Amino acid sequence: MRRIAIAFAATVSVVVLLFSYRTSTDQTPVAAGRQLGRTQPSHTASPPASGAPSAAPSGGDGTFTGAAADTRYGPVQVRITVAGGKITDAQAVEYPQESGRDVRINSEAVPALNQEALQAQSAQIDTVSGATYTSEGYQQSLQSAIDQAHG
Repeated sequence: MRRIAIAFAATVSVVVLLFSYRTSTDQTPVAAGRQLGRTQPSHTASPPASGAPSAAPSGGDGTFTGAAADTRYGPVQVRITVAGGKITDAQAVEYPQESGRDVRINSEAVPALNQEALQAQSAQIDTVSGATYTSEGYQQSLQSAIDQAHG
């Protein structure tokens, strides 16, 4: 009877572990020492009528600072420079730096997010693994800056 109970408990444990295992099929390259994973961006600004986030700015050239997005660890704010209807520079001007952990995580995540914004030319950017809150705040503020450039 004891063997049956042990076998049953082991089988249940293996099944639970198998169902909780997450695989990744994302083949995104490693950037800034962190693997990037695809997520859908969150938006604080009003999206276009189609419901999709705004693409690269089509009009006003200049520098635009998005609204600060509040995250669990502090605000994130992005400034973009637009020239010829394209984002030529994206910089996080405010992001969590209160603790050593914040500094360590964001010293890798922020440059990766800046690069992602330049490549994507929109707020539909990859989230940096391990910096989810910063990434989501970055996406929100970036969308706000893009909306300003459209307006």
